Amino acid sequence: MERLLSQSEVAELLGIAPRSLEGMRLKGTGCRFVRVGRLVRYRPADVAEWLASRTAASTSDPGQQRDAAA
Repeated sequence: MERLLSQSEVAELLGIAPRSLEGMRLKGTGCRFVRVGRLVRYRPADVAEWLASRTAASTSDPGQQRDAAA
């Protein structure tokens, strides 16, 4: 079984504030997460998959518009 990452660890990895992850969870625009009781944890594979899905070749890539409209 792989080690689960905390919100702080994922935020540091992504270079964003932990509150940004909370906002993404609320909107449903962030990566998948796991609830362990009251704690939120992230599987490294889910973080990697989410990052891969956000990869774009240019700023006009329509895939990047999803989160802007949400």
